[in-house]
Amino acid sequence: MLAPSKAIADRFGRKIEYLRVSVTDRCDLRCTYCIPESFKGFEEPENWLSHDELVRLVGVFGRLGVTRIRLTGGEPLTRRGLPDLAARLKQLPGIDDLSLSTNATQLAKCADELKRSGIDRLNVSLDSLRSDRLREITRKDCLDSIIGGLMAAKRAGFNPIKINMVAMQGINDDEIDDMVAFCMEHGFILRLIETMPMGVTGRNAGFLDLQPIKQRLRERFDLVDGVLPGGGPARYLKSVDGRFSVGFITPISQHFCDTCNRVRLSVEGSLYLCLGQDDKFEFRPLLRSGASDSDLVDAVYAAINRKPERHDFSSQPHKMVRIMAKTGG
Repeated sequence: MLAPSKAIADRFGRKIEYLRVSVTDRCDLRCTYCIPESFKGFEEPENWLSHDELVRLVGVFGRLGVTRIRLTGGEPLTRRGLPDLAARLKQLPGIDDLSLSTNATQLAKCADELKRSGIDRLNVSLDSLRSDRLREITRKDCLDSIIGGLMAAKRAGFNPIKINMVAMQGINDDEIDDMVAFCMEHGFILRLIETMPMGVTGRNAGFLDLQPIKQRLRERFDLVDGVLPGGGPARYLKSVDGRFSVGFITPISQHFCDTCNRVRLSVEGSLYLCLGQDDKFEFRPLLRSGASDSDLVDAVYAAINRKPERHDFSSQPHKMVRIMAKTGG
């Protein structure tokens, strides 16, 4: 086992402390802004990093100053043995925070097990509270299963639970206040997210500038600026009594590239250094060709040194052809 190495920072001085790990590129939903309905280009399971490979590579990142791990997909709960993988990751030296992003369709049956595995926090995708509308967005009748998963997660003791709502012009923007009320009722944190031009699905999703929405919610619900612990880019407002918070993830209208502290590992071992750039570093060949831990450390430094200063979503919105599920959420 290697001794801890110096913390990684990119060439712009940003400390990299957050790794998002995709455990599958497959999903049981087909959200209109994410996966084309007829998409068939998923990775073959033999190309997925195994649990042992994931634990080994995340362990290297942990020794280099990465403290936060988020398990993503696709839909991570479709990956067999996920609670066991989570438990192994949580025990790695340096990993202080382990979270999970999920659509919650399968959460009801495994919430207790996930909690016991050491997962600290949950982010749940929920774009509408109207069954028919959510069916149009996800191409599946899934509202009841998502709500059931959320309630199971509450009973299991997950706190906080964050609701991720992709806000889309003319699609669900009229439900934002309803989602605020729902999250207030159940003690959830709401996060509104701007669509990103990831593939043709993302470009056709109905971009909505969240800055006017932020100001309207501030005034209507008497919200003030707030801060929540976590490694993500959301900017928060909170109620005066502190019982409710709403975050805004605004990669287009107010980008956060200058404070970006994260990279994304896809299920097949590609390290994506920026959502809005094509550059990636392939770790699977190293892992499967006998590379030492020292070799992996050197590779991580080399990869992070290639992280760009910012994305090209605004200047080149048609540049990204890969879909979000292939990158890792």
